[in-house]
Amino acid sequence: MRTGVPEIILAEGKDPEDLAKIVMKALEKSGRAIISRVKSYHAEAIKKIIPSSTSVQINKKARMIVINKEDFVIEKTGGKVGIITAGTSDIPVAEEAKIIAEEMGCEVFTAYDVGVAGIHRLFPSLKEMIERNVDVLIVVAGREGTLPSVVAGMVDIPVIGVPTSIGYGLGEKGISALTAMLQACSLGLVVVNIDGGVAAGAVAALIANRVVKARGTK
Repeated sequence: MRTGVPEIILAEGKDPEDLAKIVMKALEKSGRAIISRVKSYHAEAIKKIIPSSTSVQINKKARMIVINKEDFVIEKTGGKVGIITAGTSDIPVAEEAKIIAEEMGCEVFTAYDVGVAGIHRLFPSLKEMIERNVDVLIVVAGREGTLPSVVAGMVDIPVIGVPTSIGYGLGEKGISALTAMLQACSLGLVVVNIDGGVAAGAVAALIANRVVKARGTK
């Protein structure tokens, strides 16, 4: 209520039974539970305890579960978020961001697998997002993490770079991607932590929703 970002329950490291109890409390309090970094045994524990009247959405790629009570409604804000990934390996992190932005009332447009290895793929997707007048772009990339810098140098839209842990050898596990994004020459680019899809989605939605308020339209 204070920040405009819904509570997100991190499943990673939690005992399945403890997690299920936390989920139930969240449902009782707010009518919704958003759970990230879910493993199969977490999902099974949650399924056993939640009421049959609730709506359950499981996104296996994002490793996220969203549970809503029957009467829970997300109010659409009019905010628009674009999400781009360099490769298909980056999609799970992008899907995390997508879910959070949608749960914060935004409309989300995606373009996956348009990285610099075949950079001609980027331009039609980027053109479409500009034409849709997105308020902010999330650009997700692993390995050398080039794509956010390229995008930020081409648009007048705020860009949130998300390095992913895809990559091996020197600079593995997202270190190269994070370093490259932090060292980018292009202005208009900010960066979240490695695999930080949830953080990127929340910040993007805050920006987009703030833009809508300033615009005075929905």
